[in-house]
Amino acid sequence: MHPLQAIGLPASAERAYLVLVEGGALTPAGLAEVLETTSREATEVVARLSALGLVETVPRDGDTPTTVRACPPAAPLGNLADERARQAAALRESSEALSRFWRDHRPDSAGYVEVVRTTAAIEAVRRRVHDEATRSVRALSVGFSIARSGRVTVLDGALEAMADGIEYRVVYRAQALSDPNMREVVQTCVEAGEQARVLPDLPLSLAICDEEFCVVNIPVSRPRQAHAMVVRRSGLLDALIGVFESYWRLGVPLPAQDDAVGADTGPSLNRPDENRQLLMYLSSGLTDESIARELGISERTVARRISRLQEMVGARTRFQLGVQATRHGWL
Repeated sequence: MHPLQAIGLPASAERAYLVLVEGGALTPAGLAEVLETTSREATEVVARLSALGLVETVPRDGDTPTTVRACPPAAPLGNLADERARQAAALRESSEALSRFWRDHRPDSAGYVEVVRTTAAIEAVRRRVHDEATRSVRALSVGFSIARSGRVTVLDGALEAMADGIEYRVVYRAQALSDPNMREVVQTCVEAGEQARVLPDLPLSLAICDEEFCVVNIPVSRPRQAHAMVVRRSGLLDALIGVFESYWRLGVPLPAQDDAVGADTGPSLNRPDENRQLLMYLSSGLTDESIARELGISERTVARRISRLQEMVGARTRFQLGVQATRHGWL
């Protein structure tokens, strides 16, 4: 946890405050030594903390050098929270006023739609979905954005929102779950409380925050040309919510790992737990090759078991098998 970094202070300032709380007052030179930094940088850190009321400087008294000591955080941070709340309210009012002005003078444009064109702005508006939701987040996902490290990661704020009781319902494109890293991320979300379903294909990714706004990822030919569209309360938002609900009804539920393997009932074939695992991988969109590798069996054995399961429930396609498996309570 980094409480001071979360409000915009640098890591050096947070560390300085914690040092002063734990060790007591220090001279600026002593603080610089503990932080392993220069006197100038230590002075700048003290100035930032002092501006917030988190530290105070005790002036020189005779032979006693000037020292810096920590102050209790509740009052100054409470004041900061109040001030930022007032700023947020003013910003929201300004946004609404300017939006009305825009609509009055630009009647040819839809005021409830905004196109976001930079990576930083797209990341910020995606984060808003999780930070501002009070009831639910609904999403269609053709695949997560790849982080700078090259690995797929859980979107910032999602796990925290689920921990706060926000309902998450997500429909994933099956092909995206063929990647082991992606499956790991999705299972993390499912185990955190997300309700996940899978479909063979989805046209695009979107995320809906309550009934307030929706972020739509606009498909582009080149990744560096990433665009997103923010849709606020309007008939279009209602339509996008309807699109999500339609795909949700069609999707095959994706269970948590433990639920899929540990169920008490399942396919009446040999190795019932292994067949449940096979069905879970199948509903996740894995290829026969990937399923065989996960189960440690041959692709031919995978295909044979899938065919037998299809015969049991009268499913003509693998997707129908996933639907029937869900209805039978095997997933």
